[in-house]
Amino acid sequence: MYQRILVPVDDSAASQRGLREAIGLARDQRAALHLVHVIDSFMPMVDPAFWPNLTDLNRGLKGSAEALLAKAAGEAKQAGVTTATEVRETLDNRAASAIVAAARDAGCDLIVMGTHGRRGASHLVLGSDAEAVLKTSPVPVLLVRTPEGSSR
Repeated sequence: MYQRILVPVDDSAASQRGLREAIGLARDQRAALHLVHVIDSFMPMVDPAFWPNLTDLNRGLKGSAEALLAKAAGEAKQAGVTTATEVRETLDNRAASAIVAAARDAGCDLIVMGTHGRRGASHLVLGSDAEAVLKTSPVPVLLVRTPEGSSR
């Protein structure tokens, strides 16, 4: 049913749960995974002395993103799932628009992502990229909930 599944990857427990679910689904469906990590490239106006070399900072963020994606791709490969990886940058401090654009650009027919399942004040303060993806995605979205405070 699904051929290409997009999975946003970061270093959170929620992301890891989403990745595991996506790997299982991709294996069952004989689908490929498109793993994406979003970097917030927005740099607020600060004293230039505070950021002596923004190029090095950005290079470090991209290196960390690529290492994170390589680890996730390795997990998928061990399960026999084909993957592609991508680092996306955003300037609007929200990953949701970059995730939806990546799914559209890569021709994905499903997005699988972990969510923290926050409610109440913490949801209002932090917002929800998962909710924004759900509202704006042109393809189905499978949210894998990780209870707040869970480390697994």
